[in-house]
Amino acid sequence: MAHADDAVAAQNDGTEMLIIIGSGVAGLTAAVYAARGRLQPLLIEGMEPGGQLSLTSLVENFPGFPDGINGFELVDNMRKQAERFGTRYRSATVSKIDFGQKPFAVHLDGESEVLRTHGLIIASGARARTLGLPGETELFGHGLSTCATCDGAFFKGRRVAVVGGGDSAMEDAIYLTKFASEVHVVHRRDKLRASKIMQERALAKDSIHFHWNAHPAALLRGDDGKLRGLRLETTDGSGKTEELACDGVFYAIGHEPNTDMLGGALPRDTQGYLTAHGVVSDIPGVFIAGDVADHHYQQAITAAGTGCAAAMEAEDWLEAQGLLRETAG
Repeated sequence: MAHADDAVAAQNDGTEMLIIIGSGVAGLTAAVYAARGRLQPLLIEGMEPGGQLSLTSLVENFPGFPDGINGFELVDNMRKQAERFGTRYRSATVSKIDFGQKPFAVHLDGESEVLRTHGLIIASGARARTLGLPGETELFGHGLSTCATCDGAFFKGRRVAVVGGGDSAMEDAIYLTKFASEVHVVHRRDKLRASKIMQERALAKDSIHFHWNAHPAALLRGDDGKLRGLRLETTDGSGKTEELACDGVFYAIGHEPNTDMLGGALPRDTQGYLTAHGVVSDIPGVFIAGDVADHHYQQAITAAGTGCAAAMEAEDWLEAQGLLRETAG
């Protein structure tokens, strides 16, 4: 592959060479590689700049940080790294993409502005479902989490609760038994939705306790501002409540990929996640990276890997279209 010292649009009409949608680990890694390839990418940050990782208090499973690193700091470092090589940022959300036009038309903030681009990397991620209870925003990182593998180790010898009844909830509950003294599963039905094998594994754990036909009605906060428990309410309509004292609560009620702006232009799996050939979509010039296409791993390191691959594929494709040229120097 010939390396371009400068990316030059086929026509000097303001068309972007490459737009990256999403500012999480996948998008920022793609930006680092694309910017180093002199593609001068424009990254649209979206509604949650930094993605889910920026809400994680300590990341201990990202290679290269033996003592761990604050999630916001890791994302901020990646952002600065991409910016150093020439990435530009826009604080905006993508409302719609017209894939029928070439270059592609990217509509921002409810179509108030339209950008055009030859190449596109979709790294818009997935958002964890929450319950919408008062105090959720303030308690994230202070006892409330949506990622057991990210935050479970902080609750060694403590009492925690997992909300949910599917495979993800059982996986989280089993994982948390490595650290917590007690794991309490709160499920709104009288039986689990998880696969039979996951149910058997969870039910066999003496340290996992189940609260059936109940749902969280309130998050309880201590005087120190940290979570101290849940108020549970029965789902039988009786209004009966009880307090469950715990130091940590993990929501495991699923994720939703951020794909609203795509309409039905790209294929998805049964859970709504985008499907691709590696990171190459069915639309030439469009590439996919990170959790928007990953309902299984959803880890920072896997997102970074696909971000790298998407940027390299994008550079190859742009060059094959004759949109890049080498500059002497």
